[in-house]
Amino acid sequence: MLFTRLLQHVPGQCAVCRGWGDAAVCSSCHLRYAAPTPRCGRCALKVPPGVQVCGACRVDPPPFDAACAAVDYGHPWSALITQFKFQGALELASSLSALMHRALERHDAPDLILPVPLSPERLRERGYNQAWELARRVARALGRPADAHLLLRMRHSPHQLALEPERRAANVHNAFAVEPLRRAELTGRHVAVLDDVMTTGATLAEIARVLKQAGAGTVQVWAVARTPRPADGP
Repeated sequence: MLFTRLLQHVPGQCAVCRGWGDAAVCSSCHLRYAAPTPRCGRCALKVPPGVQVCGACRVDPPPFDAACAAVDYGHPWSALITQFKFQGALELASSLSALMHRALERHDAPDLILPVPLSPERLRERGYNQAWELARRVARALGRPADAHLLLRMRHSPHQLALEPERRAANVHNAFAVEPLRRAELTGRHVAVLDDVMTTGATLAEIARVLKQAGAGTVQVWAVARTPRPADGP
């Protein structure tokens, strides 16, 4: 235990600039690439300063009550999330969860934090659930409970990244459920669901519907990175 604590203070190279620091992503890169930016409170896409909810969400609001994203899915975060998610770079979990925690400073803390679950097949393939690695760290920082078993993935499905945007909602339809013997734990509770990336929002929208059907009072969705609109650019 003492050795592990000592290792946490040994300088290492920043995964972005390759400079020396005490975290996987140094403070200078956080300042340069993760500056706060106005985002729609319902879908987390960028909006002009002073706008709380974008026009699209006013016309057709999503099934979740609020959304928060730390950064756009672009350089350098897209490459780091790929390493974290698919290449076993678990050392990036602390920096990515710290990024999420900072983005949540002006948001109300929920009663419970849930990661987007993986199917058993995907979990065996990857060896860990990247959303849980983030959720448990963010929950610890916020002083809130996190639960990796209340929300279930009921079927294996293709990666959302492999599908056209219009097919993603169908890909996750009926893919999630609440643990049947634990539904009462959600009654009236304010829940946050955390994932690494929010692209179209189809997965998080489906989960929000499932949680509300099970009795959740409100559902927030959180993502480290939000894919921008094509017109927004990187």
